[in-house]
Amino acid sequence: MRIIKHHKFGTVNGFELGYAPVGKPWMTVYFYILDDTMIDSGQSHMRRAVLKIISAYNIKQLLITHHHEDHSGNAAAVKKALQIPVYAHALCAAKMKKAFNILPYQKYVWGAPDPVDILPLPTMITTSKRKLKPIFVPGHSKDLTVYLEANEGWLFTGDLYLGDRIKYFRVDEKINDQITSTKKILKYDFDVLYCAHRPRLKNGKKHMQNKLDFLQSFVHTVQTLNKQGMSVNEIVQHLPVKESNGLKTFTFGNVSLKNMVLSVFNRQGQCQ
Repeated sequence: MRIIKHHKFGTVNGFELGYAPVGKPWMTVYFYILDDTMIDSGQSHMRRAVLKIISAYNIKQLLITHHHEDHSGNAAAVKKALQIPVYAHALCAAKMKKAFNILPYQKYVWGAPDPVDILPLPTMITTSKRKLKPIFVPGHSKDLTVYLEANEGWLFTGDLYLGDRIKYFRVDEKINDQITSTKKILKYDFDVLYCAHRPRLKNGKKHMQNKLDFLQSFVHTVQTLNKQGMSVNEIVQHLPVKESNGLKTFTFGNVSLKNMVLSVFNRQGQCQ
């Protein structure tokens, strides 16, 4: 099953894509078109649809929020088809210069991205009508970068937001970095979150504050339970949010609630 939905958010075009060989897609992902600029590129399983969509727009550049395959999957194909530059954080550029391994579930759900040459981000991105400020916010990934349109109050968040409450982490996510990055972004003014999975068209700053409050509360709860003598597995069982054993098995342990708990005990962040 394939999902292709066009969401018209005023002057911002959002395209929601989902793919599954059988049944309903596990998760959809958005890419956005603002003026002459494309932000993220969708999963490679939906490449034909993406290339057809963008052919109707006068796109001059592509911005990538981070290297994860549902965001970068068509970067190389878009660059080749439109003969345009691709910009992202230096860590993303280094990661995507060569093919990198992903797990079977990632290939099944999204597909693998092709290598692509990416240019370093300038301090300000200029579209045909607006300016976007790149802001480095690691935590979900080492290279995550969001794009702020300050005059409009729009924040293109990639996977910085995802939801007010989070039920699981990938194994490489850093909760301390996420807290630091969320505090960092809350210093800016914005109201709309153009999230790659769950857009919020109003009260965006409140939603980001809600996520920060949740993450800090989660850390406090886990630390408190640990001081009571509970092991990691016991803490996971004690939390009000329950582990999804099906998801954990399907992703070979790459995505789980346990990873969130473990991240609390490995809080040496990589923010710079």
